[in-house]
Amino acid sequence: MTRKTVRIAMNGVTGRMGYRQHLVRSLLALREQGGLALGDAEGTVLWPEPVLVGRRENALREIAERHGLDAEKNVSTDLDAVLADPTIDIYFDAQVTSAREEALKRAIAAGKHIYTEKPSATGLAGALELASLAKAAGIKHGVVQDKLFLPGLLKLKRLIEGGFFGKILSIRGEFGYWVFEGDWQDAQRPSWNYRAEDGGGIVVDMFPHWEYVLHELFGRVRSVQALAATHVPQRWDEQSKPYDATADDAAYGIFELEGGAIAQINSSWTVRVNRDELVEFQVDGTEGSAVAGLRNCRVQHRSSTPKPVWNPDLPVTHSFRDQWQEIPDNQDFDNGFKAQWELFLRHVYADAPYHWDLHAGARGVQLAELGLKSSAEGRRIEVPEIAQ
Repeated sequence: MTRKTVRIAMNGVTGRMGYRQHLVRSLLALREQGGLALGDAEGTVLWPEPVLVGRRENALREIAERHGLDAEKNVSTDLDAVLADPTIDIYFDAQVTSAREEALKRAIAAGKHIYTEKPSATGLAGALELASLAKAAGIKHGVVQDKLFLPGLLKLKRLIEGGFFGKILSIRGEFGYWVFEGDWQDAQRPSWNYRAEDGGGIVVDMFPHWEYVLHELFGRVRSVQALAATHVPQRWDEQSKPYDATADDAAYGIFELEGGAIAQINSSWTVRVNRDELVEFQVDGTEGSAVAGLRNCRVQHRSSTPKPVWNPDLPVTHSFRDQWQEIPDNQDFDNGFKAQWELFLRHVYADAPYHWDLHAGARGVQLAELGLKSSAEGRRIEVPEIAQ
C-alpha cells in the first residue's frame, strides 16, 4: 500500500457548511476510515490533510486542535502564502458568496485544482470567466452539487432510469423552514444571507440547486418564471442589532424542462414545516408517481392508484398517505458531501470521469440570475443553453 498525502486548502471552515459537512463529515471522515483507496495497481490510498484558511486565526486554531490537526502547519490567515505553497494541490472555497469569485481566480492563477461550494460566482459572466480560466490553466475543477447524492434522490433516480414513471408530466418541489428573525431567538442562518449587497437571497442560494437537480434527473431547464419576495423585512444580526433585510427570503418558481415536463418549486425561509422532510419532490407520470425527500421515497403505481371523488359534504375516511409504498434502501448511503468529495479526489488523482465542474456550476448561476430577472420584470424568460 502506498499512502499519498493530499494537502487541501479549505477556505471558509468557520462557517456552518464548511465546517460540518466538508471538514468533519467529509475529509476528516475519510481520515477516520483510513483514507481513500484509489484501487490502482500500486494500492494508492489518498490521505487528506486539511489546511484551514480564513480571517480568524483563533477560530481556525481552535478547530484544528479540536480535531487533532497541527495548527502550526495547517492554519493560515494568508491566502496568498497558502496558494504559493507547492505542497498544496487543491483549493476548496466555502466562503460567503461575495468573496468566492476573487479567491477562486487567485487559486486558478496559482495552478491549484479547484473545488467550491455553489454558487461559484455572483453572476453568470463571472461564473463563465472562472470556467474559461480553469480550462486555460489545465486544472481540474468541481462545484458542490450535494443534493444529487441524497438517498431520497438516488432512489428517485433509480425509478427514473427503470422507467417507473412512464412519461414524466410534472415535478413539484417544496423546500424550506422558518428561520428565526434573531430578536427573541437566534437565527439558524448567518445574517449575510438576508442582505443582497453581501450576496444573500434564497434565489441565489437555492436556484443553483434546483438547476442541477432538474438538469440531471429530468432534463435541461428551458424557461423560468419566478416571483421572489422579502416576507420578513427586518431581522437581527449576530450582535443582536436590527438590520433591514434587502434580499429575498422566499421564491416561487415555475420551470419548463426539455421534453415538456413542468416543475414548480417553492423555496422559503419563512415557512413552517408540515411535511415529512425539509425538502420534498413529487414526481407525477403516466405510469406512476413518487414523493422523494432527503432520505425517503414513496411511490404509487398506476395499478394501485385509488379513485378519489370530490365530495366536500362527506369526511375522508382513509389516509391518502397510507396508499403509497415506501422504497427500501437496498444499499448503504454515505454522506452526500463526502460521496462527492471522493469522486472529485478520484478525478484529480486517478483521472476518473467527473462532470460537475465550473461549467455545470455556471448553469446554476445563470438560472438564479434569470430567476431574479423574471421576478423583477414579471415575465417568463427563456434559459439559453450555455456552450462548452
